[in-house]
Order: sequence, then C-alpha cells, then structure tokens
Amino acid sequence: MTYSDRKSMPLFPISIVTELTELTARQVRYYEEKGLVTPVRSKGNRRLFSFYDVDRLLEIKELIDQGVNLAGIKQVLKVKSEQQEPIKHKEEVTMREDISEKDLHKMLRRELIESGYLNHSSIVKGELSRFYH
Repeated sequence: MTYSDRKSMPLFPISIVTELTELTARQVRYYEEKGLVTPVRSKGNRRLFSFYDVDRLLEIKELIDQGVNLAGIKQVLKVKSEQQEPIKHKEEVTMREDISEKDLHKMLRRELIESGYLNHSSIVKGELSRFYH
C-alpha cells in the first residue's frame, strides 16, 4: 500500500473532523451536499473522512475566511485538481493483517511528520500531534 493510498483511507468520523477543522457538522454536510468533499459511507451509512478530505475541508475553510464564495471555491478546487499530478513516493509499505496498534501509530506519526503536520504552526493541525508522542 502506497503513501497516497494510506492518506486516502477513510478513517475519521464526522465528530473528529469537526474537531480537527473547527467546522460544524452542518457545514461539513453542506460542503458534501455541494460536492466539495465526498466522504466514504460505512455499512452503517456513517460518513468516514480521509486525511485528504480533512485537508480539503481546511482549504475550504481558509478560502471562506478570505471571503471567497462557494462558486469561487469550486473553481479554485477544480483548477487545483487539474494542475496536480499524482504524487508518487519511493517508499511503499505493504499492509499486513497482523499489524499491531503500536506499529500503526508509528506509521501514522511518520506520515504526519512527512506531510508537515507536526511541524506546522496551525492550531488545528497541531492538535493531531498530541496523539503521537
């Protein structure tokens, strides 16, 4: 499983996403309704968000704080997605079914460090670091 595959894994329920992004659940559902973010649904029909979804919601929040309207946000995200090429990483990790929780935490911590989350000054992103000491 590659780095980008792991970042796209649906892990976070909406309650965690609202804490990480400081958005309300209603705002998150509204952005989903408008097609700005598309979380995966579990068998129980719960929304599950990936790291990419959280990043996108933070980007949407930042654009709204700058005064960009919904149509503008859609355009910015569309242009950005067209310009981005798939990111390929040299390191590929094969997921094992017998992976321990400790190993999983180590992998997540490494990914957070590599993506800049633990060295970033953002309060929201900094909150993640308290789980990985």
